[in-house]
Amino acid sequence: MRLASPKTAGEAKDTGLRLLLWPLLAALLFALIDFGEVPEDALRIARNSLRSHAVSGDIVLVEIDEKSLHEFGAWPWPRAKQGQLIEQAGKLGASRIFMDILYANPSDPKNDQALANSLLRTRNVTLAVQSRIGEGAGKQDTVMPLAPFVAATHQASIGVYYNWQGAAWNIPYAEVVQGRTLPSLAASMAGKRGDPGSEFPVDYSFNIDSVPRVSAIDLLGGKVAGSRLAGKTVVVGVTAFRAGDQYIIPGRSKRGGVFIHILGAETLKAGHPIDLGWWPALLVAAGACFLALRAQKRQILGWSTAGIFAAPMLFEWRLVFIDITPALFLLGVVLARMAWAKSRSRGLVNNLTGLPNLAALAADSGGKDLPLVAVRVHNYAEIASTLDAAGERQFIEQIVARLTLGQENRRIYQGDEGIFAWFAAKGTPFASHLDALHALFRSPVRVGGTSIDAVLSFGVELGSSRSPTSRLGSALVAADDADSESLKWKFHDPARLEDVPWRLSLLSQLDKAIDNGEVWLAYQPKLDLATRRTIGAEALARWTHPEKGPISPVEFISAAEQHDRIEPLTDYVLDKAVEAAARIGQRGIDFEIAVNLSARMLSDRRLPARVAAVLDKHGLAAEKLTLELTETAAVSGTGNGIELLGGLRELGVKIAIDDYGTGLSTLEYLKKIPASEIKIDQSFVKSMRDNRSDLIMVQSTIALAHSLGRTVVAEGVEDPHSLEQLTMLKCDIAQGFVVGRPMSFEELVRRLLVERRRSAAA
Repeated sequence: MRLASPKTAGEAKDTGLRLLLWPLLAALLFALIDFGEVPEDALRIARNSLRSHAVSGDIVLVEIDEKSLHEFGAWPWPRAKQGQLIEQAGKLGASRIFMDILYANPSDPKNDQALANSLLRTRNVTLAVQSRIGEGAGKQDTVMPLAPFVAATHQASIGVYYNWQGAAWNIPYAEVVQGRTLPSLAASMAGKRGDPGSEFPVDYSFNIDSVPRVSAIDLLGGKVAGSRLAGKTVVVGVTAFRAGDQYIIPGRSKRGGVFIHILGAETLKAGHPIDLGWWPALLVAAGACFLALRAQKRQILGWSTAGIFAAPMLFEWRLVFIDITPALFLLGVVLARMAWAKSRSRGLVNNLTGLPNLAALAADSGGKDLPLVAVRVHNYAEIASTLDAAGERQFIEQIVARLTLGQENRRIYQGDEGIFAWFAAKGTPFASHLDALHALFRSPVRVGGTSIDAVLSFGVELGSSRSPTSRLGSALVAADDADSESLKWKFHDPARLEDVPWRLSLLSQLDKAIDNGEVWLAYQPKLDLATRRTIGAEALARWTHPEKGPISPVEFISAAEQHDRIEPLTDYVLDKAVEAAARIGQRGIDFEIAVNLSARMLSDRRLPARVAAVLDKHGLAAEKLTLELTETAAVSGTGNGIELLGGLRELGVKIAIDDYGTGLSTLEYLKKIPASEIKIDQSFVKSMRDNRSDLIMVQSTIALAHSLGRTVVAEGVEDPHSLEQLTMLKCDIAQGFVVGRPMSFEELVRRLLVERRRSAAA
């Protein structure tokens, strides 16, 4: 690294071992206290998903599943019936039978005797022993099978240590229980031995869904072919959720605990797993850091980081497991230290691209009285993680080329993590200018033959006496607000809400805006989860003021409702939305449109007639239109309001209860409301993966709606995992950023045409 000024003796020492000492000590502490356990687990889960593969098929699970409980009854079953299950497996030729079921307490004597007789007749049965550490040093809490059962069987331990998440990453080979060395259930199934207290890592890249499974009720009923169990290792365990015994399977949410032992056995059958821990990767990282510091080349750290990321995948194919987060921590600290030193030496220029950096912006006194425009590329970190330095430089160059199109003299400042800024000329027509710039990014950025979609938004700070750094922060806040409100850009103008003339004239300006075309509709797609096809969209009102820029919908819609001006806005939105749906229908695309209905409209007896007139005007079938009203509005509506909704239903129009779960509706009241659709509020959908009560709310709403014959729409679906979870819960329709952000009519049509072409090609 070359600095702007000669190095002192102390600075020279900083580039060698001395600079490495403290980061290395910090990395050792990081490793010793398991600070990286959470990201380590996440990385291993990601690698497991990439190398997912099938099990051997030698171990067959006889599962106490939901079907078995439904047809026979709640678990536990009488032990005589469990004995019949064991005998039936033996008759079909199972080589060994393992019971992941505890038999520690006596039940009905006749049933206990019947089970003991079945065990004697079947032989080669292994029963589970639960051993867990209790309170007090050396105290052990052991759950053994009853003596009559022990005499006729083998025993194996199912004791497992769980981490903070409730997941078992390692399984013991064996444990000493009451003076006897018992193999673990997994080791016994695999036919492998190990010393008591030694553990092996479970390879969770085995696809859990590839485990051969047989329903217990089918086995009892003689519906299982002998070829499915003949010569196989059979394990009997509980998988039904309501029967309990559910544990976290890393990367697979909760499943029956028996799967932990099966995957552990499959791991041992595949070879001899070895857990090397964190020290090999940390040693490699320390060597790389030493070389990088001596040669002053950050590229060495980059190559090392990539190698340490990739190495576990290669090793894990050989069942060798290593932890890499302490090594990554060390590389990150040293890389940050070198980057900081480099930026200090380079001063006001970005090292990668040569663009002026944010320090240069802070020092630019010429922009004091000019508007400041900031751009945030929201997915920059994700994009940069897939590119090398040359690719990242090419990506940034193309971003800047689009931002300066037609303004080649524009001075662009570059910050970290996808931040760009410039000072704009006074009087710049931001409404048209930033809309045009945003439109340039509809087409992907091409880097090395790869198309990359850049998601960005703009923020504008109009000018103040504050420092450039503070002004940039305000502009970035505006850009983030624009993204959260699905806008292309937004002013940072704190005085706007306190601007009395603006507030007094807002409603009158809204009326003019409708006439002038400043109010337009954005369309947020709705996805059918069964067919994965876009079946419709929700129409959302947007207002772009020629001087104030994008006005928040919350601001102007609330003002219209409070001052009885919602009717003309609703009529305008309804007319444009129905027209859009009709135009899409004319292209041969089956499409529905949804429009929000204010609670204040429930008192307007002319509403059904106006809706019918709009449908007739544009030739749209009534069943293609859905009117949405909030749950609070639906529940608090008078009898006349429900009668009016009934009139709309008679037209064929669908009624949806929006934001369900935030009001106080009861089952009886929901039965009275003539709604065909229930939309679960996004607050429950967004947190259902982390909050069990919200998950239960979503599950119960889906079940309730389906029992009433109504369709369920989930709002605020923002990630693929939530989308898949809703599919498993049998939700009908999803809406949210992962499905599609609110978009213009033209963008919506392009999306639908692309879907149709793909469907035709398939």
